[in-house]
Amino acid sequence: MNGQFHDWMTSTLADFEVNLANLLPGITTTPMHLHEAMCYAALDGGKRVRPLLVFAAGRLFDAPAELLTRAAAAVEIIHAYSLVHDDMPCMDDDALRRGKPTVHVKYNEATALLVGDALQAQAFIVLSEGEASAERKLPMLHTLAKAAGSVGMCGGQAIDLASVGQALSLAELEQMHRLKTGALLNASILLGALSGKKLNVAETNALTNYASAIGLAFQVVDDVLDATADSATLGKTAGKDAAANKPTYVSLLGLEASKLLAEKLRNDAHEALLPFGEKAQHLRNLADLIVQRKA
Repeated sequence: MNGQFHDWMTSTLADFEVNLANLLPGITTTPMHLHEAMCYAALDGGKRVRPLLVFAAGRLFDAPAELLTRAAAAVEIIHAYSLVHDDMPCMDDDALRRGKPTVHVKYNEATALLVGDALQAQAFIVLSEGEASAERKLPMLHTLAKAAGSVGMCGGQAIDLASVGQALSLAELEQMHRLKTGALLNASILLGALSGKKLNVAETNALTNYASAIGLAFQVVDDVLDATADSATLGKTAGKDAAANKPTYVSLLGLEASKLLAEKLRNDAHEALLPFGEKAQHLRNLADLIVQRKA
């Protein structure tokens, strides 16, 4: 990681954490217990890859800071809600997330359900408010809603749950993860770009190709780490996919082939960004970060 990118990432995330806290309901606002649990789920943890993608994509078209901040917060709030629900006993039944007890463990299942519901609504409140015009916001709201719904993240989770113990083909595994993980990563990039301008077909295709590559790479690396790292390093329960007999890239391709696939996808991501020149350097660095991460 070069120094300039590290400095940008550090300062961007420091500002983002403050702004994210300000865009969530205060814990002294009724119902305080629910708002406390929402903040517990969304703040002080995670790699913040999606907000970083928003900000990096916004640099391509000189997007205004206020709208970028709202877009980054909205997509991260959607991500936080999805983790709360994914960890519940009716889904993946996990007790550890981001190095701390999951929301249903810390509070209770009913609170966790409401936290996820309320966070999802809060994301659209955050994105719909602010100084930008309705004409600018509407395609952004549509992009986020589609990515979060049944043809995006929720659909991917449904396929994931139905695939436990099943022998999926590589194409079926990719389809599942393009929805479950890739859809929200793609939305992050498009939200950042749309904060700056209305995209033409060539720009949309290039960014979608980049997003497709890093979305799959993110999941391939997740599967590799799940098979090779420990729970303390990951901040969540290691080896859980194998224990639950879930199909993964490692179970389908093997460990070394999965690592090679992640590297190929990183190269694909770099190639997709060629039309944007130097302005896309932070997006290239984020592709590298996704593939080379250790947790």
